[in-house]
Amino acid sequence: MPLGLYIVDAFASGPFTGNPAAVCLLDASRPDAWMQSVASEMNLSETAFLMPGKAERPLRWFTPAGEVPLCGHATLASAHILWETGGIDAGATARFATLSGTLTARRERSVVEIDLPASPLEVAPLPPGVAAALGVSPRSCGRTADRGLGDIDYLVELGSEAEVRAVRPDFARLRETLRGGVIVTAPAQGDEYDIVSRYFAPFWGIDEDPVTGAAHCALGPFWGGRLGRQELRAFQASRRGGRVRVRLDGDRVRLAGGAVTVVEGVLSAR
Repeated sequence: MPLGLYIVDAFASGPFTGNPAAVCLLDASRPDAWMQSVASEMNLSETAFLMPGKAERPLRWFTPAGEVPLCGHATLASAHILWETGGIDAGATARFATLSGTLTARRERSVVEIDLPASPLEVAPLPPGVAAALGVSPRSCGRTADRGLGDIDYLVELGSEAEVRAVRPDFARLRETLRGGVIVTAPAQGDEYDIVSRYFAPFWGIDEDPVTGAAHCALGPFWGGRLGRQELRAFQASRRGGRVRVRLDGDRVRLAGGAVTVVEGVLSAR
């Protein structure tokens, strides 16, 4: 039988905003190479593969270039699809078994909140050549611990929102100098948001990710400590743009945003 395949805009205010994720509903486990081929075919920043389960649904994420141990927007998209297709009851909490442990999601009207592990930073310099590839002069730099599979993010604090929006990376050079991803961030101008950011990960086959849940697992603790806040209104200033409500909860970060299904179909290749 064909497999259900969906594209969901996550952390979205409407269709064609936020970050699109593909969600594939599997009827049984599939080889890693097969899942990687599907993700490469979809060519989105992440394709989520949901396997059958009872208390917890096994969930994996693949970029066009490889598997990642944590993905926020595709987790939000996966929960949205389970509710939309009746895979779980409308008011139930979605629970996923992942490489990052058990992740949960709950829905309040049109907003989905996902519960992810926090990624606190340690002070660390950028690898040689990364600042030049970004074309920035950092105010401060930090690095997350390896989440697994070599998934390390660097965080670069800049002086203003205007500087964040003006970054024009040399992606070929960044691909050569950085293993992992890099977040650029600053306080937001105006009163609508507290912080802004952008995220670049050519190592993972993603030059610029539209809205990145995993990045906010580092942004939350970083700016929460700086601003003395437990809740933050964040905006990822990519071309598509996306709003993320960030809530710190001990060693967890709760991220909330909208979800819109934009494509419903089937995957015929088995």
